[in-house]
Amino acid sequence: MKKNIVVVGAGKIGSTIAEMLASTGDYGVTLVDRSAAQLAAAELPAGVETLEIDIAAPGVLEAALAGKFAVLSAAPFHLTTRIAEAAAATGVHYLDLTEDVVSTRRVKELARDAGSAFIPQCGLAPGFISIVANDLASRFDTLESVRMRVGALPQYPSNALNYNLTWSTDGVINEYCEPCEAIVEGELIEVPPLEEREEFSLDGVTYEAFNTSGGLGTLAETLKGKVRTLNYRTIRYPGHAAIMKALLNDLGLRHRRDVLKDIFESALPSTLQDVVIVFVTVSGRKNGRLLQETYANKIYSKRVGTLVRSAIQITTASGICAVLDMLADGSLPARGFVRQEDIALDAFLANRFGRAYAQHEMESRLAG
Repeated sequence: MKKNIVVVGAGKIGSTIAEMLASTGDYGVTLVDRSAAQLAAAELPAGVETLEIDIAAPGVLEAALAGKFAVLSAAPFHLTTRIAEAAAATGVHYLDLTEDVVSTRRVKELARDAGSAFIPQCGLAPGFISIVANDLASRFDTLESVRMRVGALPQYPSNALNYNLTWSTDGVINEYCEPCEAIVEGELIEVPPLEEREEFSLDGVTYEAFNTSGGLGTLAETLKGKVRTLNYRTIRYPGHAAIMKALLNDLGLRHRRDVLKDIFESALPSTLQDVVIVFVTVSGRKNGRLLQETYANKIYSKRVGTLVRSAIQITTASGICAVLDMLADGSLPARGFVRQEDIALDAFLANRFGRAYAQHEMESRLAG
């Protein structure tokens, strides 16, 4: 029997989620957005229902969720809490993709008394990267450091930023502006975004990485007291951070995010020709010896069904769809707050959606 799902947000990611779920035949999918134009532009398979509503209006989203199995939020981060509150009010399972730390705290509060599951941060980072990091960390007796790096990059950069828009502009700006969690010398602290820049090479290509907000998800809380160093940084091509710091700090655009969003969306083309890089390094002691294990993987854009989807669309949508599948088949708790690191990597990669990551294992290297 089909489980009925509501996907909120008909953008690049939301429309991909709707297509992936509907194509299985196991889910009845309703795609919700306040923009008729956005819904019309979403290239959807037959059977996906669309609903044009303003979810901010009292009671409207609750009515749409009545009797549904779950709601998946692919909406901008500032709508996260509104959707989570509607899920709590209607007893519907809740999943999201948000990297926003404040929103996730509210989701956790709502989960305490909820009769359904609340599973935030189900995308790439936060999301899959926490599943990988926790799996690597579990192989050690004691931990020294956990370093998590993720980037969604154009395969063929052609501007000074070496960047194209591949996902939510609001999300990118938010992670560049908000404080970042890290564990330094065993203490959970906040560090500034765009700082602590480093360079590294992978497959002969040089990248930079720097602090951004939200990528750790709940892992900082989970590993507090168990690790000396834990940090998350976003991967870009060299030169990106310096320009972003000039825009945000010197020109003050961190205080005028709407202006920066307009500049980005009018000047930076989007692209489907992208690559997602996942790079996690964990060091610690096993049987008394100091060892390091690394997970490195690249995922490229490819055809999904009849459409070419970007790597960030594929990885983000696959993440939340895999978690929904695991919730639906009873592999995950059916009530309360569920953390990404509660999900077993092997089970995730064995899932029909999780294989979007697993099929690239040939290209990844797990070095003990």
